[in-house]
Amino acid sequence: MKPILGITIGDFNGIGPEVALKAIISPEVKKICSPILIGSVELFSHYSKIFKISKNIISISKTEEGLNCNGLPCINIYDGNVKQLQIGRPSPDAGVCAGKSIEEAVKLTLAKQTDGFITSPTSKESLHYAGYNFPGQTEMIAMLSRSEKVIMILSSPNMRVGLITVHSPISEISSLITQQRILEKSETFAKSLQEDYGITNPKIAVLGLNPHSGENGAIGMEEKKIITPSIELLKQKGINISGPFSADGFFATYKKENYDGILAMYHDQGLIPFKMTEFENGVNFSAGMKIIRTSPDHGTAYNIAGKGIANFQSMISAIQLAATIAQNRNSK
Repeated sequence: MKPILGITIGDFNGIGPEVALKAIISPEVKKICSPILIGSVELFSHYSKIFKISKNIISISKTEEGLNCNGLPCINIYDGNVKQLQIGRPSPDAGVCAGKSIEEAVKLTLAKQTDGFITSPTSKESLHYAGYNFPGQTEMIAMLSRSEKVIMILSSPNMRVGLITVHSPISEISSLITQQRILEKSETFAKSLQEDYGITNPKIAVLGLNPHSGENGAIGMEEKKIITPSIELLKQKGINISGPFSADGFFATYKKENYDGILAMYHDQGLIPFKMTEFENGVNFSAGMKIIRTSPDHGTAYNIAGKGIANFQSMISAIQLAATIAQNRNSK
């Protein structure tokens, strides 16, 4: 059977509803999974009319009701009203709807009513307005699913970048680069590459924190004192890992056949080069969780919200990856 995947509404003032709707009616998605929308039937219906999607949004109470549905099935968790829309900007109402849809998506997957879910782009500001005080959706989902060892992976056919630290201020990064964190994130990354991506002996490259990887202590001691010793310990555990590499030189000469995964020390170090080349096909995958969650590799794009011009390829890629991971896990 095709996996059942939930698709959250995201921030309804952004492009979340648009990319979700357009992706689930695409031929690529139809043949690999059974998608279930999670959010507001009223607001999904509103956007469906705007974007001239012929199928009706059908309210369901259980996921199995959506398997033979003539329209687009949706679990209604928020009685939205078109008057609540403030297209192009964050709002408390959008945050409440987005937060509730995330909570429901986690609940359904933990109950095995879905095989995983995809979160549409959500504004952190809207979530904060609504009282969801998390750095991002990943941290919120990790807490709700009681998943302790999680690593964010930015994934595409050409590159997989795992992050040692994620949504942390630059001023705090150095203090967060500890041996314990590097060992935990690296082991979770390696395990995911094996079990979720089906790579038998994944090759992992580790980036340094400082310019030129510290130049043997001349430009910072983190590589010498923390990162290199951590890599040696990981090698002793049988993980095929190398580094630390100077980030600029590494990406300048990067070839996908040389490494199955890259570990970056902080958010922008890994995401800037990734998004420069992989933006349309990029997917955010929360590896190490008890559940499967992916997300498009872009934000709410308020500047084009409601205009019908959003590129939904990243949402399709996120659905495809979630379906592949579900199949890989279910085959074990």
